Amino acid sequence: MAPYEVDDSTTAGEGDDPRAGRRKAARYVVPVTVVGIAAATIGLVPALADAGDPDLPDLTAQQLIEKIAKSDVQQLSGTFKITTDLGLPDLGGLESGLTSGLTGSGAGDGSSADPSAKLTELASGTHTLRIAVDGDDRQKLSLVDKASEYSLIHNGKDVWGYDSKSDEVFHATADEAGREQGKGHGKRDEVPATPKELTEEALKAVDDTTSVTVDGTAHVAGRDAYRLLIEPKQSGTTVGAITVAVDAKTGLPLKFTLTPSGGGAAVVDAGFTQVSFAKPAASTFDFTPPKGAKVTEEGDLDKGARRHGEGRSEEDFRKELEREFGSGKPKGPKGREDGPVVIGEGWNTVAVFDTGGEGVPSGSEVGGDLGGFLDSLGDKANGKFGSGTVFSTRLINALVTDDGKVYVGAVDKATLVKAADSAK
Repeated sequence: MAPYEVDDSTTAGEGDDPRAGRRKAARYVVPVTVVGIAAATIGLVPALADAGDPDLPDLTAQQLIEKIAKSDVQQLSGTFKITTDLGLPDLGGLESGLTSGLTGSGAGDGSSADPSAKLTELASGTHTLRIAVDGDDRQKLSLVDKASEYSLIHNGKDVWGYDSKSDEVFHATADEAGREQGKGHGKRDEVPATPKELTEEALKAVDDTTSVTVDGTAHVAGRDAYRLLIEPKQSGTTVGAITVAVDAKTGLPLKFTLTPSGGGAAVVDAGFTQVSFAKPAASTFDFTPPKGAKVTEEGDLDKGARRHGEGRSEEDFRKELEREFGSGKPKGPKGREDGPVVIGEGWNTVAVFDTGGEGVPSGSEVGGDLGGFLDSLGDKANGKFGSGTVFSTRLINALVTDDGKVYVGAVDKATLVKAADSAK
């Protein structure tokens, strides 16, 4: 967990932190963390609160954060919901084409049961999920739809994905190295899968530009909980606040809500509606492919990728990217050759990438549905940097300049322009 500053005069243990050297890294994590939380996490929508807040012993913010860090729940099962609202425009017919291109399904080599494709559905809308956990070697996550269900099961050395709608099965062998690092299984589904992981990611962004307080108590999924409130002190960020409901007994986060500074509905609103800390039955994690189902092995997908030119060496791939987009090496303040330029601090951090190419073409240049989509999404911007296009969501914004620079952050348009001007 990254270091933090707490707005609480009674907070204990605020001495020198041996991890303080990571403060700079934590600041850089801000936009990455927020993107991950908003676009790819399996979060938890709050259950309806019981009447009246529970009467719990007072805790400082530091004590509550330490309680989260010490939480070590190994067994649980429950139901939760996630609602994600980035405010993205309707892609219409483009959506299926983009999805096919990203997953490889258009080429006939993909599988609808591959978690790397299936779990992207959580990036928008409201979804109901069921979860079961029994230590590091057994987890099951089921995404429940009106007429179908998708399950991702990790049981020992096996990882199974099953899509009942298409009757397709995905199978992979668990990554032993990944499991030793606590990641559970292979590379295709390495996304935060519990509210505890979500909260730890959010806390990485906490530094002296942030207010952290205990904001009372609540009932979530029938459990007594403390409310941890994380708020930026800076203006210019699109993040309004992050609220975490922390189970009073176990320290496990039960609810995670991220609201934008612009108001309105939460960007990510998520939490358990039912939870039990009893050991799930061993049969919960059993899986046998249904008779007649199409089974795709992870190695088969890799072979398909190589047929489409994705099996090149890392060096060949790097050279091809350089031919297409330039070297991509950062230029400017705080730049390093192994990562993007970083401008600003705390919640106003902006990452800068140099594609070495041209900016975004206008809708008239592209034409068709894609041209109309670009015009509807982009907002022209000008400054000392020149001119460019700002692409906006309710949380993450990006400025693409006409000379190929990309400025990205959880900040508003004015802050992006200011960052671009400062780089000149």
